[in-house]
Amino acid sequence: MKIMAIGAALLMLSHAALASEGLVSVQSPYSVKETADRFESIAKNKGLSLFARVNHSENASGVGLALRPTETIIFGNPKVGTPLMQCAQNLAIDLPQKILVSQDANDKVWLSYNNPSYLKARHEMVGCDELIVKISGVLSSLSKATVAKK
Repeated sequence: MKIMAIGAALLMLSHAALASEGLVSVQSPYSVKETADRFESIAKNKGLSLFARVNHSENASGVGLALRPTETIIFGNPKVGTPLMQCAQNLAIDLPQKILVSQDANDKVWLSYNNPSYLKARHEMVGCDELIVKISGVLSSLSKATVAKK
């Protein structure tokens, strides 16, 4: 019985570690709103399509609940996303791309996104390695530009 409990605990810990490895997070020196505004502007200038911007804090407030500043921006490029889905159609559940901008309990602001390598493994993608590397580079560049000091 004790061994089963230890095994279950280890399994839960390994799952939690895997889940955190699936996100890339970069600290921002700006507020959530300014970080999201900067990302949106940079993404548009790079020719990406912006599909939606969700202000979760505002939505929570609308139903009488409190939530630290939290926004999600949904964006992408069908010329890139379509070939990914051709490698693994179930990847569509994770597309278009999303970035999360949030303020943690210590008032630090973070820009986070799904690690493309994690998505590759999650969806057992084969044959899209070059595209995954390219997307990783684009997301990294967008993030760094967003949080760069003026």
